[in-house]
Amino acid sequence: MLQFEDALMPPLPTLGLQPAVPNTGRAAQAPVVAPAPAAHVEPFSRVRVEDKRVINGTADVNQLVPFKYKWAWEKYLSGCANHWMPQEVNMSRDIATWKDPHGLTDDERLLVKRNLGFFVTADSLAANNIVLGTYRHITAPECRQYLLRQAFEEAIHTHAYQYIVESLGLDEGEIFNAYHEVAAIRDKDQFLIPFIETLTDPEFETGTPENDRKLLKSLIVFSCIMEGLFFYVGFVQILALGRQNKMTGAAEQYQYILRDESMHCSFGVDLVNTIKLENPHLWTPEFREEIRALMQTGVELEYRYAEDTMPRGVLGLNAPMFKEYLRFVANRRCQQIGLDPLFPGASNPFPWMAEMIDLKKEKNFFETRVIDYQTGGALSWD
Repeated sequence: MLQFEDALMPPLPTLGLQPAVPNTGRAAQAPVVAPAPAAHVEPFSRVRVEDKRVINGTADVNQLVPFKYKWAWEKYLSGCANHWMPQEVNMSRDIATWKDPHGLTDDERLLVKRNLGFFVTADSLAANNIVLGTYRHITAPECRQYLLRQAFEEAIHTHAYQYIVESLGLDEGEIFNAYHEVAAIRDKDQFLIPFIETLTDPEFETGTPENDRKLLKSLIVFSCIMEGLFFYVGFVQILALGRQNKMTGAAEQYQYILRDESMHCSFGVDLVNTIKLENPHLWTPEFREEIRALMQTGVELEYRYAEDTMPRGVLGLNAPMFKEYLRFVANRRCQQIGLDPLFPGASNPFPWMAEMIDLKKEKNFFETRVIDYQTGGALSWD
């Protein structure tokens, strides 16, 4: 009789052999198995550095080395060194502040909820774009390695926003549906979705100038506009709260996220510039003007978001200050990919933001506690 476990096990594969002859108590003749014809094997050739390309490469994408794009590998190592998890951050002070009727003003509470409403969906969109789109079209394994790390970091960021929402006891339906219900958030996401759909379309393939430009455009939109512009009003607002000793746990997590996103933007810029270098025919005057127009639209959308989240002055900030800041950031992004500034003379009204990006992992900015990271050899597997 079969044991229960045996009944659940699928039959073992026969690997092309004839079924075994059952044992009937007498000698059975072994089945004759004809030898399989020899498979045709293509001549093996090792990957050469000069054969690698960021897109439309023909080298084996499974062979990480020899390195050609060392900048991508170094960013991957930096991302790993900056690893963090949301639950490492103590939210007890934030919870007490949020529950205190006088802990925050109504405008400050609106600012926090609007930020969470945008970011909790934005990082999911970014992850989908990487996993379902960009990764498939990038043929440099060093760059793919970083994209895998970036996708994980996007998951950590979504986790962080959920952790803040849960800690504060916010209405999850309100926060997670903001991208449907709040126009300033919905408009930014609707701007991004067509570029996601281009790359995630299973029929889309690179290899023609038209499609290669579509890929390049999507990479610019996500690195320079989404991660390099759309996040910055929210970063300034929450970090400004932290600078006033309010919502310090949330601000600490946003500072870690800012550091990650700055690296994502930097990687995206390097990726774009490398594709331009390897495919100069894509960077036409018409294409450059199209990118400038998209950047202009991005600035307008993010400024509307600033007005929605700050209908009145708060934290010493007001929406008009962000108009100058967004123009300053847009100029930086344009220059990084070889475009002329959109807004000559724009200046940075928040110079303290540069300090936030340089956060060291060993100790958080607000000095709430030292973070002890364990290496693999020090972990307990009990």
